[in-house]
Amino acid sequence: MFEIVITLKDGTQAKYPSGSTPLQIAETLSKRLAKEAVVARFNGKIVDMDKPLHEDGSLEIFTFDTEEGKHCYRHSASHILAQAVQRLYPGTRLGIGPAIEDGYYYDFDSEHKFSPEDLEKIEKEMDKIIKENEKFTRKEISREDAIKLFKERGEDYKIELINDLPDDAVISIYEHGDWLDLCAGPHVATTGDIKAIKLLSLAGAYWRGSEKNPMLQRIYGTAFPKKKDLDGYLALIEEAKKRDHRRLGAQLGLFSIQEEGPGFPFFHPKGMVLRNQLEDFWRKEHKKWGYQEIKSPIILNKVLWEKSGHWEHYRENMYYTNIDENNFCVKPMNCPGAMLVYKSEQHSYREFPIRLAEMGLVHRHEKSGVLHGLMRVRAFTQDDAHIFMLPSQITSEIKNVIDLVDYFYETFGFEYSVELSTKPEKAMGSDEIWDKAICSLKQALEEKRINYKVNEGDGAFYGPKIDFHLRDSIGRTWQCGTIQLDFLMPEKFDLYYIGEDGGKHRPVVIHRVVFGSIERFIGILIEHYAGAFPLWLAPVQVKILPISETHGDYAAMVLKKLDNNGLRAEVDYRNEKIGYKIREAQMQKVPYMLVIGDKEVENREVSVRKRGAGDLGAQTLDDFVNEIVKESQMPKSTK
Repeated sequence: MFEIVITLKDGTQAKYPSGSTPLQIAETLSKRLAKEAVVARFNGKIVDMDKPLHEDGSLEIFTFDTEEGKHCYRHSASHILAQAVQRLYPGTRLGIGPAIEDGYYYDFDSEHKFSPEDLEKIEKEMDKIIKENEKFTRKEISREDAIKLFKERGEDYKIELINDLPDDAVISIYEHGDWLDLCAGPHVATTGDIKAIKLLSLAGAYWRGSEKNPMLQRIYGTAFPKKKDLDGYLALIEEAKKRDHRRLGAQLGLFSIQEEGPGFPFFHPKGMVLRNQLEDFWRKEHKKWGYQEIKSPIILNKVLWEKSGHWEHYRENMYYTNIDENNFCVKPMNCPGAMLVYKSEQHSYREFPIRLAEMGLVHRHEKSGVLHGLMRVRAFTQDDAHIFMLPSQITSEIKNVIDLVDYFYETFGFEYSVELSTKPEKAMGSDEIWDKAICSLKQALEEKRINYKVNEGDGAFYGPKIDFHLRDSIGRTWQCGTIQLDFLMPEKFDLYYIGEDGGKHRPVVIHRVVFGSIERFIGILIEHYAGAFPLWLAPVQVKILPISETHGDYAAMVLKKLDNNGLRAEVDYRNEKIGYKIREAQMQKVPYMLVIGDKEVENREVSVRKRGAGDLGAQTLDDFVNEIVKESQMPKSTK
């Protein structure tokens, strides 16, 4: 019998009969692995566990605990969802149904208007399909047969997808029971392998993301192998709802989004306190770390954006205007402005590195369907910086930025992971320049001993980048900071410095942000802290609660004392019961409450309540002020 040589991930090799499947190979390795295996990768291609292998090659086997396993598992669940919908609502046409982070969705064109009540009904039908335990079977068919098959089934969207496939594409369908779908796969072995499911929400979605196409109905869901894991995820969703920055932003009076300006957030007085604290912290630290602050215009001539490459690579996201019969663009990024500031005077190699920082307001045209509170907006302020340096300074400057980013995130209590993003399909510059830039970023990460994941093809159009993904208090990740290395813009803007030899030389540029955008970072902080900000960030640090009107004069004196010491305080003068006032202050997430009654007035004291700790008892006003002044100080770096 013909044998094939299989190389496993750890490098070990073994011989198996030709035609062996990944599942059969898994069974020889571990019964538990075979039981939990979801999908495999053979010679770099993701395949079904029952695919016969007829050649030598490398094999990886994935369980649900891997990204590959989750993707396959949830993609299979999306097929079960689609089958359930077509059983319940005959005539429904199918769009697409991919796996996504934490779940999956499927898009439907149906005469039936889905409601939240329908989701429970669809779930029950999905449970029936799971109990039927039908095998997922892959079949490869010709383009002609595929078009004929889906035409007979009235699946116009599938026919469009088939027609858009390359001429040499392998076309496959997956069947289970009497139902099938156009799909490249892979899938789990049977519908019964899907254990715990939950449909989560409904949304509208344009076919293929274009507003010119029909609006389809999208059903979101998730799936897990164990019910306890599903229950844990659903509990996380409920916690996330409680922390939703849009709800808390309104409750705490921080910001609003108005109908007159979709995607353009309004910051209210308390929101501005929070924002200004962040910006003051940013300015203080950047001065310590050797940055100089600049400000560039919001609107600049179109010629500039053609020179920078944004016009070619980014114009669909830009806003335009006409001034004195010339075309201008509202800036979507700050970098060209920094290039012009640098170019406005001659520089010597002795000045480097030159670190120019900017709190720059930018505007980007985002589709209305993706706008989301402060997380996805059309106007936002980037905490940008552009570092101009000698080629010999690249590694040390990248490491310096990594240290700054690490300090900022540690200050707010964030852990983070790192990704290195490489050359995208549409990019400026030669492979040689890109390889040089990527190697420089890798060197800095490795010298800092930072574990990182390579994200192929996701760099900026002008250079590769390091991205920082924050992990918040309930385990969600957010992409915020980034470091981009750029050899191209100095060339495009003809930037130079006078070297030690007296000649002209090109600098190298680092583009970097730490917060990412102030608006988005505030949204993340609201959810991270659930609105209960640390004392130095809290818009209102102390709420003074007089028990009755007779205590109002003393409350006003306490307010003045706190104000004179730089503390942010308010008095609740309302004629309400003290229990009500305390609950209101708790709802506003105020760190400290000072209850004032007859005893406090007589003894010149305050009765202190602390958020999360409750009643701390009476203190003299001076003692309380001295303690809270120390506690409320902005974090200090060791730089």
